[in-house]
Amino acid sequence: MGGRPPLTPPGGPAPETGTLLDALVDDAGLFPPTALDMGDAVRRHIDDQRRRHPMLSHRFLCPASRLGELRAQLNGGHRLRVGLIADTGVDGLSDALMEIGVDPRLEIAHLEVPLAAISGDEASAVAAVRSVAGGSLFVFCEPASYERVPHTVRALQDGDGLKLRCGGVRAELFPSPSTLAGALVTAAAAGVPVKATAGLHEAVRHHDPATGFTHHGYLNLLLATAEAVAGAEAFNVRSALEITDAAVLTRRLKALDAQAVARLRRTFVSYGSCSTSTPIDQARDLLLTNPGLAKGRR
Repeated sequence: MGGRPPLTPPGGPAPETGTLLDALVDDAGLFPPTALDMGDAVRRHIDDQRRRHPMLSHRFLCPASRLGELRAQLNGGHRLRVGLIADTGVDGLSDALMEIGVDPRLEIAHLEVPLAAISGDEASAVAAVRSVAGGSLFVFCEPASYERVPHTVRALQDGDGLKLRCGGVRAELFPSPSTLAGALVTAAAAGVPVKATAGLHEAVRHHDPATGFTHHGYLNLLLATAEAVAGAEAFNVRSALEITDAAVLTRRLKALDAQAVARLRRTFVSYGSCSTSTPIDQARDLLLTNPGLAKGRR
């Protein structure tokens, strides 16, 4: 797998035309800390579809175990692209994919698989998923831990990507800048696309006094990925993750040329955000998006 060109999953930015923030944010409204109920999450997503902000991917992240709830909230005029999360492991995955396949209101965008939910080593787990998902569906595999990232990357098949958890409801779910940098360097060296999940509530690295957690920023991850794709050492990638000065961060991102942006976005595909307005609002406030675009709604 070493050195293969990164793939762009359906709905991702075009390799040569996408801008820095195009289709960056997947809708994770069902997940903490927002944790909308299904009805509210679907209504917000439909509203976002109407607004068509280019920063949103318009992919609705939904656990396989909640597909029934999702379908109950849709009418004949709704069309949703689903990022399906295999929260039940391989069990029930075939039925979930069939459920989406027979419903004209739904389209599968990609599959996200927590490998910790599947028995066996990474290679056998990935093979088990592929035996159900087939060869055409884009699959992001989440390693059981950051220590398993190299093993997971080696196990991935063509058309697979790496899912990295950047936070959560407990302190131990937040990887250190050094740990996250190592994973980005590993993925970039192997040409593996990455998506991120959890904890990325704001654009810039910050400390949340309410929880005591220090959160990674989604702009930090973009810059760190640009460094990793350019072949930088892990130290430089880590330094990008540690920036807390928004002006420094945005200045360095704006300095990237079109080819550098295309390369980084082919590697860093998207991240799941429980808010679909905060990322837009912060990017606009930092002058990274067109100020004439409509302000996001919470």
